[in-house]
Amino acid sequence: MSEMKCECGHVNPVGTILCESCGKALTEEAEKEKLYNMRYEGSARRSQTYNKTIVDKIWNFFSSVKVGVWLIVITLVASSLGTIFPQKDMLPTNLSPEQYYHDEYGWVGQLWYKVGFDNLYGSWWYFLLIAAIGVSLVICSLDRFIPLHRALKNQRVTRHEGFLKRQRLFIEGSDTGDQTLAKVKERLKDKHYNVKEENGNLFAEKNRFSRWGPYVNHIGLIIFLIGAMLRFVPGMYVDDLLWIREGETNVIPGTNEKYALKNHQFILDTYQKGKDNKAFDQALDRVGTVAKNFQTNVTLYKRKDGALPGESDKLEKVKDDKISVNHPLKFAHYSVYQMDYKPNELKSMSLQLTNKKTGKTFGTVKIDLFNPKDVYNLQKGYRVELIGYYPNFTGFAKNGEPQSSSRIPDNPAFLFKMFTPEHPKGEVSFVAIRQNVEPLGVNDYKMSFAGIETRNVSALTVHKDLTLWILAVGGAIFMIGVIQGAYWNHRRIWLLRKDGKVFVAAHTNKNYYGIKTEIAAILEGTNVPIPLDQQESKKEKEIE
Repeated sequence: MSEMKCECGHVNPVGTILCESCGKALTEEAEKEKLYNMRYEGSARRSQTYNKTIVDKIWNFFSSVKVGVWLIVITLVASSLGTIFPQKDMLPTNLSPEQYYHDEYGWVGQLWYKVGFDNLYGSWWYFLLIAAIGVSLVICSLDRFIPLHRALKNQRVTRHEGFLKRQRLFIEGSDTGDQTLAKVKERLKDKHYNVKEENGNLFAEKNRFSRWGPYVNHIGLIIFLIGAMLRFVPGMYVDDLLWIREGETNVIPGTNEKYALKNHQFILDTYQKGKDNKAFDQALDRVGTVAKNFQTNVTLYKRKDGALPGESDKLEKVKDDKISVNHPLKFAHYSVYQMDYKPNELKSMSLQLTNKKTGKTFGTVKIDLFNPKDVYNLQKGYRVELIGYYPNFTGFAKNGEPQSSSRIPDNPAFLFKMFTPEHPKGEVSFVAIRQNVEPLGVNDYKMSFAGIETRNVSALTVHKDLTLWILAVGGAIFMIGVIQGAYWNHRRIWLLRKDGKVFVAAHTNKNYYGIKTEIAAILEGTNVPIPLDQQESKKEKEIE
């Protein structure tokens, strides 16, 4: 396919409808048009020119505005589906996602979980949708920006008569001479037009930069999408929840096990009636306890160089801090916020081996609810084996097996085998809170409750976002493009003198009322005729 050379001498790319230099129609279809579509100046777009190779077909597909709109619509619909139920990152840690969705939302929640919507915003297909929108924006922009920039750069002062006659604002009149031309030229400059003159013809232009507003929008959106996609890159974005108990030292999630946190103490202060502001008394009577402040006193540790993950003895202290609401612990681009708390979580439970008839005890068993032993030796000849532990007992299955919904000891239950001199083969007892079941018959001994030990638990949000500045830059550039395209418009005025006649034409990408008013002010008091709106004239004729 060869290039297209206009009679003015300018060589145009294949597919050009109007000559980039003089505006002459290069196709039969363009010659038949009464008014030119000046959106892209009749320039050749790649998507409308080539359609042979696989690259051409991919380019043409993504250059379509309809495809871009549909990709955005599909992404918005998918995003809304992710808000129907909480994402798995926001679920309680004491339940598995599958069980949570089933218990809370029934079969709908179970279906929602099975199709993978519990981690929708982290799924590969959601990532591809965002990437496809980015590709569409890039190709749409390049497909239109490059030919439009080339056409606006190559435009001549002297334009073809057919080009001027097919502008929306146009009129033909008698030539008024050089003095009138000079007067019009000065008035155009007073209106901040960039005026060029060639062989007695004028071309005035201003606010060309407004034509690039949509493309600046696209650049901002592309940068914004890049920032959004970078959140999928490990280490760029972290938003995790850390439950840490008093006395525990846990690895901080999202830090690649480089940092650890020790919870020394959780402190909860509440508003007291009569002691704090009296205005709070009515609210306290209505709702009861209200938190005034809750904080976690912690020590931040960093793993020493060369230490392997999990080697807690090779941690070096970084600093002590007090994490409270709106006062996070900050380090190495991370912020740790006080998010929630759980007071008085069960830590250990003590039970005594007791003779049911005499009430005599033969030792106390203290069970660590997070790390229980298998065997507890008591007095000589007495011992207890823990043959089953159910941290959050929810009941018995159909086959009689005890069930536990999680590893958090909210409702602990135990299956013991008690060995005594009278029963060397052992007696089996199932013990839960306010329950003592003897599944294999009546026992002589039982495990009786002797006390509990509790501790507080802090819920800390670990946040890191290295993409925030990218999102901010993208958003700022997008707003610049909005302002650029919304508050200015590209205006052009042509004045062609030929064979004793003068041709006046004008074009703007929007706000024709504004440019008509401006042209009327510029040509007022001169003999140059004011161009008419051919589109409105056409409508009036159709009405008649």
